[in-house]
Amino acid sequence: MATCAVYTTPSLHSCSITIPAKTSSGFHRRQVIVFTSKRITERGGRRTSEVSCSAEEAKTVVIGLAADSGCGKSTFMRRLTSVFGGAAEPPKGGNPDSNTLISDTTTVICLDDYHSLDRTGRKEKGVTALDPRANNFDLMFEQVKALKHGVAVDKPIYNHVTGLLDPPELIRPPKILVIEGLHPMFDPRVRQLLDFSIYLDISNEVKFAWKIQRDMAERGHSLESIKASIEARKPDFDAYIDPQKQHADAVIEVLPTQLIPGDNEGKVLRVRLIMKEGLQHFSPVYLFDEGSTISWIPCGRKLTCSYPGINFAYGPDTYYSNEVSVLEMDGQFDRLDELIYVESHLSNLSTKFYGEVTQQLLKHSDFPGSNNGTGLFQTIVGLKIRDLYEQIVAERAAAVAEAAKV
Repeated sequence: MATCAVYTTPSLHSCSITIPAKTSSGFHRRQVIVFTSKRITERGGRRTSEVSCSAEEAKTVVIGLAADSGCGKSTFMRRLTSVFGGAAEPPKGGNPDSNTLISDTTTVICLDDYHSLDRTGRKEKGVTALDPRANNFDLMFEQVKALKHGVAVDKPIYNHVTGLLDPPELIRPPKILVIEGLHPMFDPRVRQLLDFSIYLDISNEVKFAWKIQRDMAERGHSLESIKASIEARKPDFDAYIDPQKQHADAVIEVLPTQLIPGDNEGKVLRVRLIMKEGLQHFSPVYLFDEGSTISWIPCGRKLTCSYPGINFAYGPDTYYSNEVSVLEMDGQFDRLDELIYVESHLSNLSTKFYGEVTQQLLKHSDFPGSNNGTGLFQTIVGLKIRDLYEQIVAERAAAVAEAAKV
């Protein structure tokens, strides 16, 4: 049975309709309706107020993060949730192998949960997890859309430990929903739901170096098995994952350094932050002078630089036929506290106070990439997403206030 209530304050009237029903797609339906007009009439000396309502559903801001496995999505999520405050943790009392992370403001969903085939099923059919045939895009779209419009869902769980599909978990609509994984921008329907999208683009050389460091040092894998694993995934990565970067609003591109000729160790990195121009709620960061082409070597009295040094660059460019601004850092910081010098020359950072970027990196100095462009640009994008969210919320509040005047 549906329930309806009307709330009245001196400045705001609103209606709320709640339908406690569970659908076949695992939705818990809830619709919030706000008024669009009111009319005051007099009858027999009594004044009455009539409120007219329209179906304007409360919305969650949805962010998409795409990258291949082992390319830094987890670290980026930790930086992003830190910007909003509060620790991101698995759902309390739920499946200990849940991939979901929930904080006061954000909920992070791993899109691996929409695998339609478990590990055995993929092996039997001869497909990888990157193949669209191994994923349920219809359910992904339906549930992300439901959460965006304030409706809780029973989301499936892919268990990375067992390789099985576990029973679903209840996910309530957060203020900010982050969907991260292999395919957040693959399906055009899901892509249309995103308020902002990021792609982590790790070059083949760096990806190989990282995987060797991780799998040989931490997991005891042989060099031959690592090479075989990368080669087995490459056709599907090139076909289904990599093309998504053309749709991203921001791309963090990680390349081998140009400061050390022939270097392939992946310890010193050249990182580029590629930002689309002309987006609503997003203004690209720039170095010194917006729209100029700049190369800057900041090493000197205010920045400690050991070999091979640091080089920054900035300028306009074209990326998949889109006008973009590109900010680049090659090299790494010796002392993170000196980053404040670089930060002072960057504009449009969307910080709340002077030195916030430096503070965030110092706060998480133990995170991978904190001393190079990966950590710097992930932090900057996190701050830009916070600003985007606040702009959207402010616009919605202004719309409600304007409606109250009608």
